[in-house]
Amino acid sequence: MHDVIPRGTAESRDDGTHLLRFELRLPHPVIRLWAAVATPEGLPSWLCAADVLEPRVGGAVTLRWLNADAEGRHTVAEGHVTAWDAERVAEYTVSVHGRIRFHLEPHGDNGTVLRFTNELRCDDEVLLDCLAGWHNHFELLADALEGRPTTDWETWTPTRWQQLRDTYATA
Repeated sequence: MHDVIPRGTAESRDDGTHLLRFELRLPHPVIRLWAAVATPEGLPSWLCAADVLEPRVGGAVTLRWLNADAEGRHTVAEGHVTAWDAERVAEYTVSVHGRIRFHLEPHGDNGTVLRFTNELRCDDEVLLDCLAGWHNHFELLADALEGRPTTDWETWTPTRWQQLRDTYATA
Protein backbone atom coordinates (compact mmCIF):
# COMPACT_ATOMS: atom_id res chain seq x y z
CA MET A 1 0.00 0.00 0.00
CA HIS A 2 2.90 2.36 0.63
CA ASP A 3 3.50 2.87 -3.09
CA VAL A 4 0.50 5.23 -2.96
CA ILE A 5 2.74 7.78 -1.20
CA PRO A 6 4.86 9.60 -3.76
CA ARG A 7 8.15 11.13 -2.78
CA GLY A 8 7.94 14.55 -1.17
CA THR A 9 9.89 17.52 -2.46
CA ALA A 10 11.63 20.42 -0.73
CA GLU A 11 12.21 23.91 -2.04
CA SER A 12 14.74 26.06 -0.21
CA ARG A 13 14.25 29.80 -0.23
CA ASP A 14 16.75 32.62 0.08
CA ASP A 15 15.30 33.69 3.43
CA GLY A 16 16.22 30.34 5.03
CA THR A 17 12.78 28.77 4.92
CA HIS A 18 12.01 25.45 3.28
CA LEU A 19 8.75 24.42 1.65
CA LEU A 20 8.03 20.69 1.74
CA ARG A 21 5.33 19.33 -0.56
CA PHE A 22 3.49 16.05 -0.86
CA GLU A 23 0.64 15.29 -3.24
CA LEU A 24 -1.36 12.15 -2.55
CA ARG A 25 -4.19 10.67 -4.60
CA LEU A 26 -6.20 8.54 -2.22
CA PRO A 27 -9.21 6.33 -3.04
CA HIS A 28 -11.33 7.75 -0.23
CA PRO A 29 -13.91 10.55 -0.15
CA VAL A 30 -13.05 14.03 1.07
CA ILE A 31 -15.14 13.59 4.20
CA ARG A 32 -12.92 10.67 5.33
CA LEU A 33 -9.73 12.61 4.68
CA TRP A 34 -11.12 15.67 6.45
CA ALA A 35 -11.90 13.60 9.53
CA ALA A 36 -8.32 12.26 9.49
CA VAL A 37 -6.50 15.60 9.11
CA ALA A 38 -8.79 18.04 10.89
CA THR A 39 -10.40 16.34 13.88
CA PRO A 40 -9.14 15.31 17.33
CA GLU A 41 -10.69 11.89 16.69
CA GLY A 42 -8.90 11.25 13.38
CA LEU A 43 -5.42 12.69 13.91
CA PRO A 44 -4.20 10.12 16.50
CA SER A 45 -4.72 7.21 14.09
CA TRP A 46 -1.78 8.34 11.96
CA LEU A 47 -0.07 11.50 13.22
CA CYS A 48 -0.59 13.02 16.66
CA ALA A 49 -3.01 13.83 19.43
CA ALA A 50 -4.81 17.13 19.09
CA ASP A 51 -4.80 18.15 22.74
CA VAL A 52 -6.39 21.44 21.68
CA LEU A 53 -8.01 22.09 18.30
CA GLU A 54 -10.37 25.06 17.93
CA PRO A 55 -11.74 24.62 14.36
CA ARG A 56 -11.67 28.23 13.19
CA VAL A 57 -9.15 30.76 11.91
CA GLY A 58 -7.28 32.07 14.94
CA GLY A 59 -8.28 29.08 17.07
CA ALA A 60 -5.69 27.52 19.35
CA VAL A 61 -4.05 24.23 18.42
CA THR A 62 -1.73 21.95 20.38
CA LEU A 63 -0.47 18.86 18.57
CA ARG A 64 1.36 16.15 20.53
CA TRP A 65 3.16 13.53 18.47
CA LEU A 66 2.55 10.05 19.83
CA ASN A 67 5.72 8.45 18.49
CA ALA A 68 8.67 9.16 20.78
CA ASP A 69 12.32 9.77 19.95
CA ALA A 70 15.14 7.53 21.22
CA GLU A 71 15.02 9.26 24.62
CA GLY A 72 11.25 8.75 24.92
CA ARG A 73 10.37 12.41 24.27
CA HIS A 74 7.23 13.39 22.38
CA THR A 75 7.17 16.46 20.13
CA VAL A 76 4.59 19.04 21.21
CA ALA A 77 3.72 21.83 18.80
CA GLU A 78 1.55 24.76 19.90
CA GLY A 79 0.10 27.51 17.76
CA HIS A 80 -2.98 28.61 15.90
CA VAL A 81 -5.27 27.60 13.09
CA THR A 82 -4.21 29.91 10.25
CA ALA A 83 -6.64 28.69 7.56
CA TRP A 84 -9.88 26.76 7.89
CA ASP A 85 -12.35 25.93 5.14
CA ALA A 86 -14.39 22.92 6.27
CA GLU A 87 -13.76 19.80 4.19
CA ARG A 88 -11.24 21.69 2.10
CA VAL A 89 -8.36 23.40 3.95
CA ALA A 90 -6.92 22.91 7.42
CA GLU A 91 -3.76 24.86 8.18
CA TYR A 92 -1.94 25.00 11.47
CA THR A 93 1.00 27.29 12.21
CA VAL A 94 2.78 25.80 15.20
CA SER A 95 6.07 25.82 17.05
CA VAL A 96 8.54 23.17 15.89
CA HIS A 97 6.90 22.45 12.51
CA GLY A 98 6.02 25.93 11.23
CA ARG A 99 3.07 26.12 8.86
CA ILE A 100 1.45 22.80 7.96
CA ARG A 101 -1.38 22.84 5.44
CA PHE A 102 -3.74 20.11 4.26
CA HIS A 103 -5.65 21.00 1.08
CA LEU A 104 -8.28 18.49 -0.08
CA GLU A 105 -9.94 18.25 -3.49
CA PRO A 106 -12.39 15.64 -4.77
CA HIS A 107 -10.85 13.42 -7.45
CA GLY A 108 -12.66 10.96 -9.68
CA ASP A 109 -15.74 9.14 -8.48
CA ASN A 110 -14.92 8.86 -4.79
CA GLY A 111 -11.28 9.82 -4.36
CA THR A 112 -9.41 12.78 -2.92
CA VAL A 113 -6.24 14.63 -3.80
CA LEU A 114 -4.42 15.71 -0.65
CA ARG A 115 -1.94 18.52 -1.26
CA PHE A 116 0.22 18.96 1.79
CA THR A 117 2.74 21.73 2.41
CA ASN A 118 5.02 22.38 5.36
CA GLU A 119 6.85 25.71 5.52
CA LEU A 120 9.54 25.88 8.18
CA ARG A 121 12.96 27.20 9.07
CA CYS A 122 15.53 24.50 9.75
CA ASP A 123 18.94 23.19 8.77
CA ASP A 124 19.47 20.51 6.14
CA GLU A 125 19.57 17.65 8.66
CA VAL A 126 16.21 18.60 10.16
CA LEU A 127 14.85 19.04 6.63
CA LEU A 128 15.71 15.38 5.89
CA ASP A 129 14.14 14.37 9.22
CA CYS A 130 10.92 16.19 8.27
CA LEU A 131 10.71 14.78 4.73
CA ALA A 132 11.13 11.26 6.11
CA GLY A 133 8.77 11.93 8.99
CA TRP A 134 5.93 13.29 6.86
CA HIS A 135 6.39 10.50 4.32
CA ASN A 136 6.24 7.90 7.11
CA HIS A 137 3.15 9.52 8.62
CA PHE A 138 1.41 9.62 5.23
CA GLU A 139 2.03 5.87 4.94
CA LEU A 140 0.33 5.55 8.32
CA LEU A 141 -2.52 7.75 7.05
CA ALA A 142 -3.03 5.44 4.05
CA ASP A 143 -3.08 2.46 6.42
CA ALA A 144 -5.58 4.19 8.74
CA LEU A 145 -7.88 4.99 5.82
CA GLU A 146 -7.76 1.30 4.85
CA GLY A 147 -8.93 0.32 8.33
CA ARG A 148 -5.51 -0.23 9.90
CA PRO A 149 -5.04 2.77 12.22
CA THR A 150 -2.00 3.07 14.42
CA THR A 151 -3.44 2.42 17.85
CA ASP A 152 -0.36 1.35 19.80
CA TRP A 153 2.23 4.09 19.43
CA GLU A 154 4.36 2.42 22.11
CA THR A 155 5.31 -0.23 19.53
CA TRP A 156 6.30 2.36 16.89
CA THR A 157 9.96 2.15 15.94
CA PRO A 158 12.06 4.50 13.80
CA THR A 159 13.07 1.71 11.40
CA ARG A 160 10.83 2.78 8.49
CA TRP A 161 11.56 6.45 9.18
CA GLN A 162 15.31 5.74 8.97
CA GLN A 163 14.87 3.87 5.66
CA LEU A 164 12.98 6.84 4.26
CA ARG A 165 15.52 9.34 5.62
CA ASP A 166 18.36 7.39 3.99
CA THR A 167 16.45 7.44 0.69
CA TYR A 168 15.86 11.20 0.88
CA ALA A 169 19.51 11.79 1.85
CA THR A 170 20.83 9.98 -1.24
CA ALA A 171 18.58 11.77 -3.72
